[in-house]
Amino acid sequence: MKKTAIFPGSFDPFTKGHHDIVIRSLNIFDEVIIAIGFNSAKHNRYFEVDLMVKKISEIYQDNTQVKVVVYNELTSTLAKKHQANFLVRGLRNTTDFEYENTISQMNRNLNADLETVFLITSPQFAAVSSTIIREVHRYGGEVKNYLPYTL
Repeated sequence: MKKTAIFPGSFDPFTKGHHDIVIRSLNIFDEVIIAIGFNSAKHNRYFEVDLMVKKISEIYQDNTQVKVVVYNELTSTLAKKHQANFLVRGLRNTTDFEYENTISQMNRNLNADLETVFLITSPQFAAVSSTIIREVHRYGGEVKNYLPYTL
C-alpha cells in the first residue's frame, strides 16, 4: 500500500527548514504532498500563494514523489481526498510540540486513520522560521541563505 503524507502549512515563505523536512520525509513515505493552506477571504499573506506554489514546484520539478497543492478546508478532509494516512510536521522546540500536539489530537478525532509524524528540525535550521524570514525581508534584509530558491 502506498504511503502518502501531507505536509501542511502556510509556507509564507517556504524555507530551507521546510525543504529539509520534505527531503527527510521521502525516506519514510512514497509520496509527500506539500499543502499550502489558503483562505481566499483572508489577504494577509506576505508572499502570494501563487508565488509559493511556483517556487516550491520548481524545487521538486524532477521529483515525482512530491506534489504541491493549495487548500481551503480542514487538513483532515484534505488527507481523505488524497488517500493520505499521514501528516508530517517539523518541530523546532517544545513550543512547537505543544502547538502541534493539540492540532494532531484534533486531526485524529476528525479522521481516525490520520497519524501525525513529527520530525525534529535539523540543528542548522532550528532558528529559522517563516515569521523571522518575513520580518527580515520586510525591512530589506538578505534572506537568500534561508530559502531553497531565489525571490
